[in-house]
Amino acid sequence: MTSQQRIRLARRHAAMSQTQLAQAVGVQRSAVSHWEAPQGKNPSVKHLREIAMVTGVQFEWLATGRGQMAPSRDTVLDSVSAVDALLVDDSLEQRLLMAFREAPVRARLALVELMEELASQRTGRPRTRSLMTSDAYYETLD
Repeated sequence: MTSQQRIRLARRHAAMSQTQLAQAVGVQRSAVSHWEAPQGKNPSVKHLREIAMVTGVQFEWLATGRGQMAPSRDTVLDSVSAVDALLVDDSLEQRLLMAFREAPVRARLALVELMEELASQRTGRPRTRSLMTSDAYYETLD
């Protein structure tokens, strides 16, 4: 199976249109069309990583054709994803990180500030101000 066929299969597995995949990855729909075309060019490793994350397939399978297309439930729950380079041993910390990544972008700063506040209450130390203010963070989103 070619990389173009694997990209198309991953997109269909996620029940996404080319337009939806393009929006999720941050490219034009025509880029996805080129990636899926029989003689199309391959996406960058960054884009392959995004495609794997968005469609829920294994990065190695998408990039090389080796291994299984979709991770098993046990793999998702019990292992550290090589694509995300998670170096988290604590299952609760991993759940928190995954929830943060799945949260809407505009909610992420509020989540971080909440966790900082909870940590300061537990330790009794004042909360350290982040390097980026709320206003500056939201400006980067626009």
